[in-house]
Amino acid sequence: MPIPKHVAIKEGKLPPAPGVYLMKDARGKILYIGKATSLRSRVSSYFVRPADDRIAAMVKKIRSVDYQKTPTAVEALVLEANLIKKFQPPYNVMEKDDKSFLYLTFTREPYPRPVLIRGHELARMPKRQFLKVFGPYRSAAAVEAALDILRKAFPWTTCQPATSLASDVARRKRPCFYRHLGLCPGVCTGEIAPAEYRKIIRGLMRFFDGKWVEVIRDTRSAMKKASVEERFEEAATLRNRLYQLQHIRDIAVLTRDDARLDASINIFGRIEGYDISNIGGKEAVGSMVVFVDGRPKKSEYRKFAVKTVRGSNDTAMMEEVLRRRFGRGEDMGGWPKPDLLLVDGGVGQINAAKRALQAAGLAIPIVGIAKGFDRKQDELVYDKADYELARLILAFKPMLQHLRDEAHRFAVSYHRKLRGEAFLPK
Repeated sequence: MPIPKHVAIKEGKLPPAPGVYLMKDARGKILYIGKATSLRSRVSSYFVRPADDRIAAMVKKIRSVDYQKTPTAVEALVLEANLIKKFQPPYNVMEKDDKSFLYLTFTREPYPRPVLIRGHELARMPKRQFLKVFGPYRSAAAVEAALDILRKAFPWTTCQPATSLASDVARRKRPCFYRHLGLCPGVCTGEIAPAEYRKIIRGLMRFFDGKWVEVIRDTRSAMKKASVEERFEEAATLRNRLYQLQHIRDIAVLTRDDARLDASINIFGRIEGYDISNIGGKEAVGSMVVFVDGRPKKSEYRKFAVKTVRGSNDTAMMEEVLRRRFGRGEDMGGWPKPDLLLVDGGVGQINAAKRALQAAGLAIPIVGIAKGFDRKQDELVYDKADYELARLILAFKPMLQHLRDEAHRFAVSYHRKLRGEAFLPK
C-alpha cells in the first residue's frame, strides 16, 4: 500500500537506505522518531495497517515525514537515541517510563568499559562513576549488537588489568579468549598502557556521540601519519580499524522493538531460508539456513542432495527438500518448528512450499524473494491479503534478503562440492 497523498515526504520519496525518520503533524511538530535499515520499507509499513490503537492514533495525525540517511544501521541507532533525547517526541515518550529505558555508560577507571544500565538504576548512581552516559535506548539487544560490531574496530577489555596485582603479571602469561579474537587489546597481559587504551575508548565514545564521520576521517589521518613516520605496527592497527568502520555489517541491529509491528509472527524466533542449486538438473542440491535472534545460526544449517527429481525442475526440487525436512513426524526429527519460511523464488516455489507443509499438516507463514536486477529490485512474494505478514516483511526486508543470500551461498557451495566430486576418478 502506498503512503497516502496527504503525507508529504522529504524530497518526494523515501530511499531504500538506513537512517532515521521523523514523523510530523500538520504544524510540523515531531510525533515520533524511529530508525530503519530501509527507510522506504519501514515508513511504508506504518500505513499498511497500524499494529495497535496507539500507533493508529499517531498515523492519523501524520502529515509529513522527514528523514536523515546514515551509512549503516549502527549510525541510525546512535542518531535515533540522540534525536529522541533532544526532541522528546510524545509517541516515543509514551512507549515507556523514562526510567525503564537503557543507557550506555562508560566506567571511570584506568581501563574504562561500556556498561548498559537501566534508567531507574542509573538515577541512584553518582555521575562521577562514569566518563560519559549515552541514551536512552529502547532495546538492549540492539545496543549489544552495535557494541559487538564496533568492538572489532575499538577493542575493549572485560578483564582485570594485569598490573592490578604484582603476582598477577606472572600468573597471566596467556592472553584471554577475546585477545585471541582481536576484541581485547591485551589489558589482561599488560600489553597496553592506560593512556593508549583510553584513546580507543574515546574513539568509541565519539562514535556514540554521532561523530562517526570525524572518527573515520581522524583514523585515516592517524594511519597516514604513522606510516610516514615508519610506525608500521601502529599504522597496520589503524588500517584494520578503518577497514572495520567502513565495512560494518549490521543487520543484527534490527531489534525486537521493531518487531512490535506484528506480534503474531516472531521474526526474532527461528526463521528458515531455502534455495536450490543445480546445472541442468545435475548434482542438484537444496540448502536450509537458520536465523535465530536475527542472526545466522550456522550450527543449524542443513544441506540436501536432491534424490527424486530428474531434469531441471527447481520447484519440484524445492518441494522434495521441504517434504523431507518436514516429513519427520510431529517432532520433525528433533528440529524446531520455524516461525517463518523463506524460499528463493516466486509463486512456483511458494506453492511448492505450501504443498509440502500441507502434507505435513503444518501451517507456517511463507515468503518468497524473486530476484531482480539488483537487491533494490528484489520482489517479495507473499499472501497480499495477510496484513500482519505484509507489515512484517516490509519492515524487515533487509533481514530477509540476508537470509536469502545465506541460503544461496550455502546451496552453491554444496553444489560445487558435489560437482567437483563427480569429476574425480572412480
